[in-house]
Amino acid sequence: MNTRRKDALVAAGALAAITAGTYANLSWSGPQERPLDPAGLALLVVAALSLAFRRTAPLAAGIVAAAAGVAYYAAHYPGVFTAAPALASIYTLVVLGRRRAAIWLAAALTVSMYGLMALAPEDPPPGSWMALLSGWLVAMVLVGEVTRSGRAYLRAVEQRAQAMEQRAEAVEQRALEAERTREEAALRQAGEERLWIAQELHDSLTHSISVVNVQTALALELLERRPERVREALLAIKESGHEAMNELRATLGVLRAPEEVETGLSGLPRLVARAEGAGLRVTRTVLGVPYAPAPEVDRAAYRIAQEALTNVLRHAGAAAVTVTVEYADSKIVLRVENDGEPGVAGPGMGLIGMRERAVAVGGSLTAGPGEHGGFTVHVELPARAAA
Repeated sequence: MNTRRKDALVAAGALAAITAGTYANLSWSGPQERPLDPAGLALLVVAALSLAFRRTAPLAAGIVAAAAGVAYYAAHYPGVFTAAPALASIYTLVVLGRRRAAIWLAAALTVSMYGLMALAPEDPPPGSWMALLSGWLVAMVLVGEVTRSGRAYLRAVEQRAQAMEQRAEAVEQRALEAERTREEAALRQAGEERLWIAQELHDSLTHSISVVNVQTALALELLERRPERVREALLAIKESGHEAMNELRATLGVLRAPEEVETGLSGLPRLVARAEGAGLRVTRTVLGVPYAPAPEVDRAAYRIAQEALTNVLRHAGAAAVTVTVEYADSKIVLRVENDGEPGVAGPGMGLIGMRERAVAVGGSLTAGPGEHGGFTVHVELPARAAA
């Protein structure tokens, strides 16, 4: 039910109650009071129906109710209920925050009624009725103020509750967003770790397995022609298998102990020795004064050299390899050159993995046919990894 319809029902109820109360108390009429005629009823109707506008036009409704009440009593009509609509309007004005207007209206009504009573021919004047009216006027102002303050307090409590609820929702939303961000970061980190593990296993195990394959083929060939050299091939296979286990253990150990030191360029002589054991002629050259680069650069250089030698063993069909490491002031240059077939490249992730390792630390890698035939892998890595 909307406010306008509710106020109309209140006005209709007030009219019925005031009219019934006035007729019920006609026996209390004084000797100077005139009978209730249509003009008096009209004033009752105006006073009561003004309540229909007590919220849409509270001051105007209060003035109309007060004026109708004063006119009613000035005409000496009977009853005391005609002032009720004016009291209700004063209460409404205070509740709506128009306390000053309510006080002025109450004062005007009081002065008017006192003036009427002073001019009344009755002896003595009805002072008790005026005291009652004044008390009701003060009560309406006070009750209206208490009601207004209570409603304001409830609104403030509701607003604080809504603000707290909104803050709680905002905190929950931020927590959900943070959780999603953490999950995305964890998934991204897991993907990067899987890629790193795949590269580590590929670079470390492929080299050792390639040596084992080459030595196994050599052992089978020597078994018929030169049995006395089979032992050397088997020892090389054993060493490569042992090395593969060490590489695998080191890779898995990183997952358990991040602080463990990984192999760098200091392990390059061992790679050369293993390649020589597989039948390659390897020449290792070091230019400049060796120094220790950043750990990730050192590790990347070692893995790239390892993968390059593995590719030579598996795909190039080369007999000779040259490995050159140049230590410059701000970078390390690594070249692996072989005299094999330049157009032969195996499947898999060898070159892709080498290039990704170089780029990951801020370096670059080129691979292709050499100037004098064969195949060349040229790598330039910064002394310190890119931030």
